[in-house]
Amino acid sequence: MNLPDDIKAEYPFEGKFLELEGGWRLHYLDEGEGARPPILMLHGNPTWSFFYRKLVLALREKDRCIAPDHLGCGLSDKPPHRSFPYDLSAHMGNLRTLLDRLGIDKVRLVVHDWGGAIGLGAFRDVPEHVERLVILNTAAFLSPRVPKRILLCRLPVVGAFLVRGLNAFAGLAARMATVKALPKAVRKGFLFPYDSWANRVAVWRFVRDIPHEENHPTRPLVADIEDKLSRFADTPKLACWGLRDFCFSEHFLDQWRGRFSDLSVQTLPNAGHYLLEDASDECIPRIVAFLRDE
Repeated sequence: MNLPDDIKAEYPFEGKFLELEGGWRLHYLDEGEGARPPILMLHGNPTWSFFYRKLVLALREKDRCIAPDHLGCGLSDKPPHRSFPYDLSAHMGNLRTLLDRLGIDKVRLVVHDWGGAIGLGAFRDVPEHVERLVILNTAAFLSPRVPKRILLCRLPVVGAFLVRGLNAFAGLAARMATVKALPKAVRKGFLFPYDSWANRVAVWRFVRDIPHEENHPTRPLVADIEDKLSRFADTPKLACWGLRDFCFSEHFLDQWRGRFSDLSVQTLPNAGHYLLEDASDECIPRIVAFLRDE
């Protein structure tokens, strides 16, 4: 997908592509260089590496930054769901493939939304490979707290019509996930990859993969990730949290606090789910200093 000039101005990067099994291409940013382990940034739904553009720009002068678009998201290919399962396990597998191909063993990890389960899931058996961890409005544990509007989007027929047909998930997120209205070019950037029924397949499948039901097939994997979070007890951790997030409320931050007594926390009272948009001037300097141990 060729980016329009106004989006390129916001996202001034030359992305790269990795060919996965099946011939599907995974898009990722690989910006900057540095002696320390790369900084791996994992987005959620319905965003893409565009979400991390300001953080990459703040870090790439001294650090290598890796920011993939999960398959079906951003500038990555968008296979139909019959060709790719679009579940947590598959996204974790793609991440491991990317890191293996790039020869990356150890990282400094930044996670947001689904990126929390994907990233901490991928490293749960090798926690020593995460040098530092930044947690941004995410979860990597089971929770019954799912907003009703998201549960509506999970319904088999109605949900598909809303999410894939009307763009109700990504489109509304571009308005509801921030406290401040996004500038036109930024809103356009978030929505650009999701411009058709076919291109919104991952947005829909991520919603469907929320393990809300007791018999949901992804539930055992999330339970295993949750059980192994204690393995990151010795990893330096920072949580930056937008307190006006309609989905990942302060309740989820309290869950992280309960698991990690040494967790450093920056709360952002006037930021929503897209906290790097609402409060970039407040949280990005804190994240940069933490990742560099300054």
